[in-house]
Amino acid sequence: MTPAALGLLLVAAMLHATWNYWAKRAGGGLPFVFLTGLVICAAYVPAVAVYWFLKRPGLPWAGAAGVMFVSGALKTGYSLYLQRGYRAGDFSLIYPLARGTGPLLSTLAAVALLGERPPPAALAGGLVIIAGIFWLTGGTRWLGRGRAAAGASAGGEEAARMRGLAARYGVMSGVFIASYTLWDRHAVAGWLLPPLLYDAGTSFTQVALLTPFAWRRRAEVAREWREHRLNAFCVGLFSPASYVLVLTAMTFTPVSYVAPAREVSIIIGAFFGAKLLNEADARRRIVAAAVMAAGIALLVGGSR
Repeated sequence: MTPAALGLLLVAAMLHATWNYWAKRAGGGLPFVFLTGLVICAAYVPAVAVYWFLKRPGLPWAGAAGVMFVSGALKTGYSLYLQRGYRAGDFSLIYPLARGTGPLLSTLAAVALLGERPPPAALAGGLVIIAGIFWLTGGTRWLGRGRAAAGASAGGEEAARMRGLAARYGVMSGVFIASYTLWDRHAVAGWLLPPLLYDAGTSFTQVALLTPFAWRRRAEVAREWREHRLNAFCVGLFSPASYVLVLTAMTFTPVSYVAPAREVSIIIGAFFGAKLLNEADARRRIVAAAVMAAGIALLVGGSR
């Protein structure tokens, strides 16, 4: 991985953790996601207009629209499965499963389907990063608690069933993450679609697909706007900026490096949680962050 790619991914990680922090403060669901989507699309209109005026890109519109639609559909599926997971289980179970499974599957699929051959040290670094994610968020501890609860009380079986259902939703969210990561990599590196225009197209697709759901809950959307529009603007501006940087890195960096390295955002998120949200277990999170830093060093050093 080149220093330029690493720099892009670190800035993207900071932006990613920042917009997640504002989303956490909002505490919204689908109406808030739809609202931030509208903010993203509104921000993209002038950005796309300026880009178009300066670059005058020539795109195969029929093909490009289809590629953007597939990406938008995958990201919509990811959002819906993640929402189902959060309704069925705990954040401490779903988030590590989704964010940990996604990079792992992306790396494996990049090797199996795209023919990428990262050196063993780089692959080891990716695995160490993923292991740090689970340790940081206590994913393995939650799975253990689910098994213990199953035999601890009469209601343990139902609790275990719900945790299992939630875990499946979390894993499916990771599958969607891996799918759109690979698809987007091919879109910007294989089909040479400009990252900014591409992400704008997928964002408009997501809003279009979520509109029927949001319309049925339009009173909640209006309430979210009244109570959390500052949060929506922060998420709506930082989220696309983060992903455009990731897409830009993908244009000259293999997915098997990008997917695990971008998870450094969880280190920043742990800092935000400990210092800004006063969340507990800071010592374990600091140790896990050090493990992830070692994994990043392996990933970068092994790819040279």
